[in-house]
Amino acid sequence: MLEIGTKAPEFTLPDKDGNMVSLSDFAGKKVVLYFYPRDNTPGCTRQACAFAGAYEQFAQMGAVVIGVSKDSTASHQKFAEKHGLPFILLSDPELAAIQAYGVWQEKKNYGKVSMGVVRSTFIIDENGMVEKVMPKVKPDANAGDVLAWLAK
Repeated sequence: MLEIGTKAPEFTLPDKDGNMVSLSDFAGKKVVLYFYPRDNTPGCTRQACAFAGAYEQFAQMGAVVIGVSKDSTASHQKFAEKHGLPFILLSDPELAAIQAYGVWQEKKNYGKVSMGVVRSTFIIDENGMVEKVMPKVKPDANAGDVLAWLAK
């Protein structure tokens, strides 16, 4: 997992519409980059809907919200349409950004060990530096916790 004060790894990934999006596209803005396991699962849906519900507040604070998972662009498109998600969703099936940010980790579920995305959020400052790392976030509290941090 990345450390506070380090340069955020650059990435270029397709959004839900197939447009290529790079972290550097948002230079000069605060970026809320959150990684989540899968579209349309209960926790991920609650987390995404909480970010959607607070989207105007993030915009007023000058922060860009970006969600990343290994789901396909088609899956992201359906997920965004179904839940009215106004922010950017990026597809990372090759795990390029997921691994660069250290969120691809061993997980235990009902005693079974597997590799997967650990739900984590990074706040990246206007200069591309990691300002805050939130590992193993709770889906229902994540958006509110990020807003509270940005309001400081």
